[in-house]
Amino acid sequence: MIIPKLPLGEAVELFVGWIDSNFGFVLDVFSDITDFMITGINDTFLMLPPIVFALLLGVIAYLLSSKNLKLAIGTVLGLVLIDNLGMWELSMETLSLVLTAAFIALIVAIPVGIISAKNEMLAQTIKPILDLMQTMPSFVYLIPAVIFFGLGNVPGLVATVVFSMPPAIRLTNLGIQQVPTELVEVADAFGSTPLQKLLKVEIPVAMPSIMAGVNQCIMLSLSMVVIAAMIGARGLGYQVLVGIQRVDIGQGFEAGLGIVIIAVILDRFTQHLTPK
Repeated sequence: MIIPKLPLGEAVELFVGWIDSNFGFVLDVFSDITDFMITGINDTFLMLPPIVFALLLGVIAYLLSSKNLKLAIGTVLGLVLIDNLGMWELSMETLSLVLTAAFIALIVAIPVGIISAKNEMLAQTIKPILDLMQTMPSFVYLIPAVIFFGLGNVPGLVATVVFSMPPAIRLTNLGIQQVPTELVEVADAFGSTPLQKLLKVEIPVAMPSIMAGVNQCIMLSLSMVVIAAMIGARGLGYQVLVGIQRVDIGQGFEAGLGIVIIAVILDRFTQHLTPK
């Protein structure tokens, strides 16, 4: 070739090495905090007997869905089936990892989405970054995650956060931008401060779009559990991975079914949290 190969790979390796060398303490603190969060949520879930936990979630589903009995019964039956298949502890590990990853992703994504909706320069800056995050093969995220955090739940969580964040940012941005101009002008006419206008007008109106982003963030987090298992994350994803390695159709199907049940429950819960 006339033009020599650009050293992009070497530059990324140097950058990752520089972060690892200069911010090792920060990475260790983050690792300890996130591992504590995952373990704490998991231990909390396992405190209750499976049947009690299933019934409790069924009651919550019934109340959230305006007394939708089918959803409540389906939630209980799905969780009872998971317990019957002997995958309760693995499912709680998966649920803990997903909820922690989604929480971290959302506390970053929602503010970034709001700010980018009000700042065109920031919006144009992060747009190619979000494109890269969404289209880059998810396996690529595993490499720097392992370098920074080793093997285990934490690197799996980091890869999951990066993968699941873009839709929440985009949908939050979209929701804020679609707030009718008339409502904003009325708020200005009544002398609302920017913060009051945001909290009492823009966010409530944009809430359906924001909650759609929350839903997509949680679903994408759950879709990463099998890939995260490749770098030591535990839970149902690890069972699927073992099933693949052993060509064990039964084990892979049971673990996959557990993931589907959890996905459906989380999806229905977030749908019913969205204002109508």
